[in-house]
Amino acid sequence: MSNSGKDIVIVGAGGLGREVLMLIHQINQHTPTWNFLGFYDDAAPAEDFRFPYLGTVDDLNATPVPLHAVIAIGDCQAKAKVVDRLFNNFLLFPVLVHPSVINEAMQINQIGEGSIICQNTILTTNVLLGKHVLLNLACTVGHDATLGDYCSLMPQVAVSGGVRLGKGVYMGTNSSILQYKTVGAFTTIGAGAVVTQDLPDHCTAVGVPARIIKQAV
Repeated sequence: MSNSGKDIVIVGAGGLGREVLMLIHQINQHTPTWNFLGFYDDAAPAEDFRFPYLGTVDDLNATPVPLHAVIAIGDCQAKAKVVDRLFNNFLLFPVLVHPSVINEAMQINQIGEGSIICQNTILTTNVLLGKHVLLNLACTVGHDATLGDYCSLMPQVAVSGGVRLGKGVYMGTNSSILQYKTVGAFTTIGAGAVVTQDLPDHCTAVGVPARIIKQAV
């Protein structure tokens, strides 16, 4: 990428990491912003990995200068643990928003640091996203919805108005939740599921309507 702009690295060298690199490239095509330096990951990528590998998460803490870092990890608990390990005050966590996403001041949306909003996602009005929230391709988030820190929504998830998602909720591809429902912290909603009732913390729910199949004790 260009040597101009603000230096940025990606934490997570898997498929999502490469998608985030594509997002950075698309942002730069619209408005030159970022100078991509490489990936950090505790697991070194395969030898045929085509991008710069810069080291482990702990290595990232050694940066002596300001550096933007984006956490490209879909698993909510793993994402939260990585963020907890990044203590260097030089690290900055930017919000990445695809140019196709409309987010104007009159919508009164609030987006927490480190959040990633991918192509064709729709945010309506008075939406609150916590820190390090992932909205993958073509998600929709209705009015007055609140998504806690570390939530990850996979492609084409539909969040209705007034919904409350606790910290670290994972919603699988093409799942949806009806208006004004609440989901507890670190709960997983399976792909294609439709949430019609409130769900507690630390459970897994699947199906139409969504039923709890696993509950942490």
